[in-house]
Amino acid sequence: MKQQANLIRAGQVIEHDGRRWTVLKQQIITPGKGGAFIQVEMRDLKTGNKTNERWRTADTVERLQTEQQEYTYSYTDGDNLVLMEPVTFEQRMVPATILGEQAPFLQDNMEVVLDLVEGDPVGITLPQSVVLEIIEADPVVKGQTASSSYKPARLANGVRCMVPPFIEAGERIVVRVEDGTYMERFKG
Repeated sequence: MKQQANLIRAGQVIEHDGRRWTVLKQQIITPGKGGAFIQVEMRDLKTGNKTNERWRTADTVERLQTEQQEYTYSYTDGDNLVLMEPVTFEQRMVPATILGEQAPFLQDNMEVVLDLVEGDPVGITLPQSVVLEIIEADPVVKGQTASSSYKPARLANGVRCMVPPFIEAGERIVVRVEDGTYMERFKG
């Protein structure tokens, strides 16, 4: 299905130069002179290589239709993730590289959505947020106010995150998976 380049979004699968690519990031750039264009970072589904491509916003690209299926993450086996279909309990092996930068946020028994193009896995969508424990947090600096500044902390999955000064090591927080940012203190 043809679509205008300015409608490309992260997570979509497009065909370009005879190969299939999954879109990782996109940014519309409007220079001071001339027409706007879209800068797209994408990964080749077959080789895993990343590239950047630019299109004018009026150009068209071939978007591939994806089918979405829900799975439950079971465990990692070498370079593959083992996903279980929740109704039939069938297991499916998927390359771990498909997660990209979201890999640290994958948790046991997490419900995920697998994107497929003609039966081949092309992407995994994790929940929007996860609950993680803070294992290390810098002490509060005297005079620092809660509204104006955040301090660095390290999460149980190894990711560094900026948190409000009142958050201490050992607490559990809700983290946005998309960019690894603090959302709120976990109330559970």
